[in-house]
Amino acid sequence: MGNALLVAGTTSDAGKSVVTAGICRWLARQGVRVAPFKAQNMSLNSFVTADGAEIGRAQAMQAQAARVEPEAAMNPVLLKPGADARSQVVLLGKPVAEVGALDYRERKPYLLERSLECLADLRGRYEVVICEGAGSPAEINLRDRDIANMGLATAAKLPVVVVGDIDRGGVFAAMYGTLALLSAQDQALVAGWFVNKFRGDARLLAPGLEMLRELTGRPVLGTLPMLSGLWLDAEDSLDLTTVVESGASAGPVGADVLRVAVVRFPRLSNFTDLDALAQEPGVLVRWATRPEELADADLVVLPGTRATVADLAWLRERGMEAPLKARAAAGRPVLGVCGGYQMLGREIVDEVESRTGGAEGLGLLPTRVVFGREKVLARPVGEAYGERVEGYEIHHGVVTVDDSAEEAFLDGCRVGAVWGTTWHGALENDGFRRAFLREVAAVSGRAFVPAPDVSFAAAREERLDRLGDLIEEHADTDALWKLIEGGAPAGMPFVPPGAIGESGK
Repeated sequence: MGNALLVAGTTSDAGKSVVTAGICRWLARQGVRVAPFKAQNMSLNSFVTADGAEIGRAQAMQAQAARVEPEAAMNPVLLKPGADARSQVVLLGKPVAEVGALDYRERKPYLLERSLECLADLRGRYEVVICEGAGSPAEINLRDRDIANMGLATAAKLPVVVVGDIDRGGVFAAMYGTLALLSAQDQALVAGWFVNKFRGDARLLAPGLEMLRELTGRPVLGTLPMLSGLWLDAEDSLDLTTVVESGASAGPVGADVLRVAVVRFPRLSNFTDLDALAQEPGVLVRWATRPEELADADLVVLPGTRATVADLAWLRERGMEAPLKARAAAGRPVLGVCGGYQMLGREIVDEVESRTGGAEGLGLLPTRVVFGREKVLARPVGEAYGERVEGYEIHHGVVTVDDSAEEAFLDGCRVGAVWGTTWHGALENDGFRRAFLREVAAVSGRAFVPAPDVSFAAAREERLDRLGDLIEEHADTDALWKLIEGGAPAGMPFVPPGAIGESGK
């Protein structure tokens, strides 16, 4: 059965997500009805589909690249790490369990069955399905119950291409070593390589590519140049500094730059909420883990977190509570989103996420939070500053606002220069974002003027098109088509560990 391909990587953050998205956009441009798929994703960066299912944010981005609506089948298993070495298991968009690593291992055969059902369903409804692996396919300690890499590829008979990050160094060793560690059955499905994040003179790289082909019997299907400024829905916090700084603009529209400090919680979630701020001209967004990094900020943001009580304790241990309270008292802007909003209240009652019972909040908003066992997953629509706002909600904590709040703010509230909301994605709405930034600038005394014509949606589309260009211009698209339609070529050579031939001399 053709019509599918698995994109694996030599390491995490090698570029699997962007290569998958690039192939999806390239195919969509050809008029192909294509869908992304990732059997298992471990990420705190998630999204809510139109029918209320929670999936990895990267798969939602890939669906946008494919120009289709994201759905639960595109990411059947999502793992969300918590504060106690346990993860929440989200199956087909709904949370079903909290497990440790060994407990989860026992569930894998069942989860593989569900994943294969989802993949088969997508392959029946779409012309092509581009699958993304997780981590490395050569994690030999996990291979016997793998559901995302070669376990999936073997069960579904998928051809596999492997992406390596040359910017890290050692890409040839990583590729050869990945193949050498696989069984003969798994190696037979590996059909080629992608060298990612290349910068330099391609003539110097060419001999290495030929040697890799001779050593492994597999061709390099593309050498993809480094692309900066993408900030496209990273799955985890491995590269958060780049995610924010790459979106920062070169200069302000008004006389002043607006400085935004975002508290970098240990279990930070849905950090893509900051992407729209980072791409706004004249807004400088940076991460903060120390109190002094909040001092000159015009706006401090407390973002979402998978562990509200634990990360609130971390914030206090880092000495950041006092400067936050001083900001509020002085009328300097603070914004809390989801878990950050919960921290701003007076009391948190949590018998679900942290199971610690009651905890005192920062007391900057007149709210009380009680964690419920049922997770709230929603796509709300509302209005603020006279602008339409669409967002999405992912939380166990239910916030109650008392009558002393000065005004409502989306589903949350505002007191002085402190705002709180459970809505993720609100700042992606251009009119609302500009109105909110004008308010922050006015309160902060900054001569900052938001750009009147910046469209976050258009910026995302432009970046997805760049990924499509990457594949169209730098990949062997004819070879990709053959793999998608016909699978891995028969007779792919087996490469035993250490079997370096004459080319390696």
